[in-house]
Amino acid sequence: MTDRSTASPTVIDQLGVCSALEHASAGVYAVGDSGRIVWVNARALDLLLLGADDVIGYDSHDLLHRDARGRPVPRENDGLLQQPDRQTLRTGRNWYPRGDGTLLPGQWFSLPCEANEQGVVALVAFQPVGEPEPDPAPPAPSPRALSEGERLALLADTTAQLISNVDVHAALRRVVELMLPRLADWAVIDLIAEGDEVTRSLVVQAEDSVLRVREDLQGPMPPIPASSPMPLSAALRGAASALASPETYDGPPDTGIAVEQRRLFEATGIQTAAIAPIRGPHEVVGALTLGRTRRDEAFTTGDLALVEDIARRIGIALENARHYQRQRQIAATMQRYLLPQLPQLSGVEMTTRYLPAPDASHVGGDWYDAFPLPAGDTALVIGDVVGHDLEAAAGMAQLRNMLRAYTWSQDDPPHRTVQHLDQAMRHITDVRMATLILARLACDPDGRWILRWTSAGHPPPLLVDYDGVTRYLHEGNGLLLGTGTDRPRHDAEATLPPGSTLVFYTDGLIETRGELLDTGLQRLRRHAAALAHRPLNSFTDRLLARTRPTDNDDDVALLTIRIPLGTP
Repeated sequence: MTDRSTASPTVIDQLGVCSALEHASAGVYAVGDSGRIVWVNARALDLLLLGADDVIGYDSHDLLHRDARGRPVPRENDGLLQQPDRQTLRTGRNWYPRGDGTLLPGQWFSLPCEANEQGVVALVAFQPVGEPEPDPAPPAPSPRALSEGERLALLADTTAQLISNVDVHAALRRVVELMLPRLADWAVIDLIAEGDEVTRSLVVQAEDSVLRVREDLQGPMPPIPASSPMPLSAALRGAASALASPETYDGPPDTGIAVEQRRLFEATGIQTAAIAPIRGPHEVVGALTLGRTRRDEAFTTGDLALVEDIARRIGIALENARHYQRQRQIAATMQRYLLPQLPQLSGVEMTTRYLPAPDASHVGGDWYDAFPLPAGDTALVIGDVVGHDLEAAAGMAQLRNMLRAYTWSQDDPPHRTVQHLDQAMRHITDVRMATLILARLACDPDGRWILRWTSAGHPPPLLVDYDGVTRYLHEGNGLLLGTGTDRPRHDAEATLPPGSTLVFYTDGLIETRGELLDTGLQRLRRHAAALAHRPLNSFTDRLLARTRPTDNDDDVALLTIRIPLGTP
């Protein structure tokens, strides 16, 4: 009598059944009792142009079942694992979405089985076939379908908005305005902070062609799960883009992210969504979700490719903005620690201001300094290392410290100290070029305040007397540092009248594109004269606000000194 009992798993393994499935000429995958794919063979991955991580753990219906136009097939029309007749061998035709955005027409059949220890309820095999017959009455294209020219124009406009706005978050809103309501009814942007914290940064609804920011749906999100296959979780890890619907989140949520996504679908009425990673050149910075509220306007794999392109452009802009912001924070910290506490001089007032460049990429090497010297004089410095990056700020730190050491240790006139600095700079620093003024302020026996200075290519100090008469101290000027020449440098000397104000500044206060330098110098002179009777702090604040060009892209350092009206 023939034994018809089921062979044990060990016997099956010995017969090579598992190996045969793995190397079958057709694509084969196993479906668990939750409808998710639990195993897939190499042929299936080759046909789908996907990796195992892009398939295993995903709902087989949501991932693989499309119509001829790439739209999701209603679950009730799936025909794969329908109840109650789940044990019936089924077959059908399908369009399989592939990793490159194309559709693969294919024939499939499912072999149901009793659930085993791994929960497998069916094996599904599929293979490519000729193009199936189209639906007898294909639906009209979605009114939101874009032509190829419209897609390219949208991508160009997106890029233009992202590169022309310094404020990236304002640029994101402009990009959303380009997408809504043309592409979707809802746009959701989730961003990942540097500590891997996720924030739902922007939720916008298009209602009757009016865009509304839904702050009630924005806010902190749960952490990114390490392995969840759900669409938003996968996008935030940078694993994959996906199409989704409310049914995607019908089952028990696997993570807090899934809970929030279910709430989003419920609160917004989104019926179809396209979700893509926002990926920069080096890291994933978030995810973009576009949602539509009508099922007959379901997103397709072709739409998903467009959403991915938009998200990629957003990612590049965001990562660059973060890089520049980090650079700016480092430079600002460096400036904060290096810019000194001012010395106390009997009767003399002194104040400073430092204003960073408005563009985070333009951190610079401007600095001021003031410190007492052993002989009783006070050293005054204003300088600018050439360049607009973190290297310029680091070079500023090197020059500042070297100049302090030379000036303190050697009781030389200013021009000789600057000569030593210029010679040393070429050999022991990374600074290529710089400008500066080194001055010594002293009170002579008759109570007069005397300024001796030398300039290495720096804009001239401005002297404003108590009555508003102004003059630039052009004397003592020499070549900037780093030219490699040894031309002699000279000092200049001036007596500062009682009640006068001395202004040292960097070129960011007076220079702007398309304007002569003399125009900026005249503007500084006029405003300084008008403010001559102001208290020094008010004088300095108003001078900075009125004189700095509105389109200035440079940082500014400002050092002002007020000589007492009486004797010290």
